[in-house]
Amino acid sequence: MNAARKTHFIMRGVMVTAILALSAMPGTDMALALTPQQEKALKPGEAFKECERCPEMVAVPAGRFMMGSPATDASVPPATRRSEEPQHEVTIARPFAVGKFEVMADEFRACIDEGGCKSWTGGTKPEGRHPIGGLSWNMAKDYVAWLAKKAGKPYRLLTEAEWEYAARAGTTTPYYTGDTITAKQARFSAGSAGKATDTLDAGQFPPNPFGLHDMAGNVEEWVEDCFNDGYKGAPADGSAWLAGICDIRMARGGDYYGMAVHVRSAARNGFDASSRSFGFRVARTLGQ
Repeated sequence: MNAARKTHFIMRGVMVTAILALSAMPGTDMALALTPQQEKALKPGEAFKECERCPEMVAVPAGRFMMGSPATDASVPPATRRSEEPQHEVTIARPFAVGKFEVMADEFRACIDEGGCKSWTGGTKPEGRHPIGGLSWNMAKDYVAWLAKKAGKPYRLLTEAEWEYAARAGTTTPYYTGDTITAKQARFSAGSAGKATDTLDAGQFPPNPFGLHDMAGNVEEWVEDCFNDGYKGAPADGSAWLAGICDIRMARGGDYYGMAVHVRSAARNGFDASSRSFGFRVARTLGQ
């Protein structure tokens, strides 16, 4: 093990960003891909970053959860209830990693610069730590394909079940903040008096219990799954549901102009895969 790799291993996790800031040199691409031993040693909540302009990732533990909305949840409008039922148990058998933030403009710009992604003009702040928006599902897929090749690791979109599991982070309430959510906890529109006019830079609000930011509001996030109006026949193992209407793909988390009900952990929507309206965050399989 060379000195740089050894230092990264000892200082892995939340210190990786600091290491990058101190060590990165202009024009270089630091090779920080985790070794199998490092992946095995990751603890829940530990963060890592595998290249200079790659998203920061957080290790999420295996577990079980109830996906969807219970019949007793009065916050679910009757018109949308059927798409969130039946509530069912899902098992996430292995730990995986989730983007700490929604993919940011500078991170997506790296994909454009290296020819992996098409030019992008969506959103009002296409720079810095602003979350990427105005993307189709296909553009999000282009990015994760580029990222997987760049890092040499299995980066991908989250499945819909993984997304809800990561958003809930062990909670069973409508929001990971509890029975309610406020404009001090997430970026969404709380009626005419609190209408949000744009997304905010990543990390402006407290993270959920898994250490993930903006799982409610800001930009709506594409996930892997095809559209199904309800959970009858849905996978119980956390895998992507690739049966259904696959010209339409699912999006989760709500956005800045949606109301509180739209940023619930169970809220879900399907949109044409070519619709350039959303952002996304990445997942990474661990142990492969």
